[in-house]
Amino acid sequence: MVRLADVVPPIALGPLDGRYRATVAPLVDHLSEAALNRTRIAVEVEWVIYLTGHDVVPGAPRLTAADEAYLRAVPEAFGADEIAELAEIERTTVHDVKAVEYFVKRRLAAAPAATALPNVGELVHFALTSEDVNNLCYALMVRGAVQGVWLPAATALADQLAAMADEHRALPMVALTHGQPATPTTLGKELAVLAHRLRRQLRRIAADEVLGKLNGATGTFGAHLAAVPGADWQQVSRGFVEHLGLVWNPLTTQIESHDWQAELYADVARFNRVAHNLATDMWTYISRGVFVQVPVAGATGSSTMPHKVNPIRFENAEANLEISSALFDALSSTLVTSRLQRDLTDSTTQRNIGPAFGHSLLAIDNLRRGLAALHVDAPLLARELDDNWEVLAEPVQSAMRAAAVAGVSGMENPYERLKELTRGRRLTAEDMRGFIASLGLPEELAARLSALTPATYTGLAADLVDHLRD
Repeated sequence: MVRLADVVPPIALGPLDGRYRATVAPLVDHLSEAALNRTRIAVEVEWVIYLTGHDVVPGAPRLTAADEAYLRAVPEAFGADEIAELAEIERTTVHDVKAVEYFVKRRLAAAPAATALPNVGELVHFALTSEDVNNLCYALMVRGAVQGVWLPAATALADQLAAMADEHRALPMVALTHGQPATPTTLGKELAVLAHRLRRQLRRIAADEVLGKLNGATGTFGAHLAAVPGADWQQVSRGFVEHLGLVWNPLTTQIESHDWQAELYADVARFNRVAHNLATDMWTYISRGVFVQVPVAGATGSSTMPHKVNPIRFENAEANLEISSALFDALSSTLVTSRLQRDLTDSTTQRNIGPAFGHSLLAIDNLRRGLAALHVDAPLLARELDDNWEVLAEPVQSAMRAAAVAGVSGMENPYERLKELTRGRRLTAEDMRGFIASLGLPEELAARLSALTPATYTGLAADLVDHLRD
C-alpha cells in the first residue's frame, strides 16, 4: 500500500489546506508559519531603522533612504527560496527567532560596502527577547487578517443579508414561536434582525484594540538600560509600537498578556454564533418551503434520490462555525494565562489562530453562496397566512381591552373569550369576522378589526427594516 505521507507534493492533513484551500488562501499571507517569519523579519528590520533614525544607540550610523529601502525589501522578497534558507538556519539554531536574526544579518552583510548597512548588524534584535518580536508579529498578522480578509468577507455577508431584508421588507409571513403559528411578521424584518445582530458584532470587532509591547525578557527594560542608560526606553518602546500602528502595553511580563486577543476572539466567536443562527434559520425556512433553492446545473443532491436539492451550504456553514467558535473559545481561555513571567503554552496555541479564522471564513463563504441561490415562494407564505386566522386573536383581545378601559360595555374577560374561541382550533375568516361582529364594538373599531387579515397584521415590521440604515 502506498504511504500517503510520502506522496509529493505533500498531502494536506486538514481540509483548510486541502479541499477548501482556494476559499481560505487569502489568510495564508497573514496567519501561516511563513507569514509569521516574514513578519518577524519585517519587525527586526523596522527596529533597526527606528533605532538609527531616532539616534537611540550612541555611535550608530544614520541610514539613508536607500539603506532603509534595501532593508524593507528583505521581507518583501521573502518567498520560497528564502523560506528554505531560513529553515536551514533554524536547523542549526533550533530556535525560530534566532534564525530570523541571523537571516537578517546575512542580508546586512550582503549589502553594498558603500552603505552603512554592514555596520549595523548588531542592532538586529538589539536588547530584545524573542517575545518582543513575536507579540508584535502576531498583532500585525491578526490585524492584517481581520482588516484585510475576514472583516471584508463578514461585512459582505451582513450587507447581502441586509439587501435581502430590504427586498422582502413588506412580504408577510406567519411567524413561528415554539414552532407554532404566532403573530405575523414580514420575511424582511426577520432577516433584518439577523443582519442587525451581525453588524453589531462587526462594529465591536472593528473597534477592538490591538496591543503590543517591547520591554525585554521580563518586562523591565533591564538589558536596554544596561546597554544604553541615557535613552528614554519607555518612550522609545512606545514610539516603536505606535510606529507599527499598535496600542502600546506598558505593563507586561516577558509576554504581552494577550488580553486583546481574547477580547477579539470572543467577539469573532459571537459573530460566528449569530451566523450559526442564520444558517439554522435558513435551513428551517428551506425545509418549510419558504425559500426554494435554485438547482445548480450538473450538481447532485443525493447519490440515490435524483430529486434532492440539499441545503448543503448552510449545513457546511453550521459545522465550520462550530469548529471555529470552539477554536476561538480555546484561544481566548488559554492565551490569557501564563505561569509567572513566562511559559510557552501561548507559542503553540497562537499557531492555531489561522485555522480558527479559516473555518469562520469558509462558513461565511458558504453562507453567501447559499443565500445567493435562494428565491422566495410567496404563494406558500400567502397560503400559510390564510390558513391561520386564529393569529388575529391577539389584536382582537387587545382592542377589547382598550375598549373596556374606554368604558365600552360588554368587553369583559377579552383574553379568556378569545382563548375559548381559538385555542387548539383553526378558524376561517368567517369565524373570526362573525365573532368580531358579535362583540358590540364601536362601529369604527369593529370595521377596522373586520378588515384585518393575517397578511395585514404585521404591525411596523416593514418600517423596522429601516433601522439597518442607522
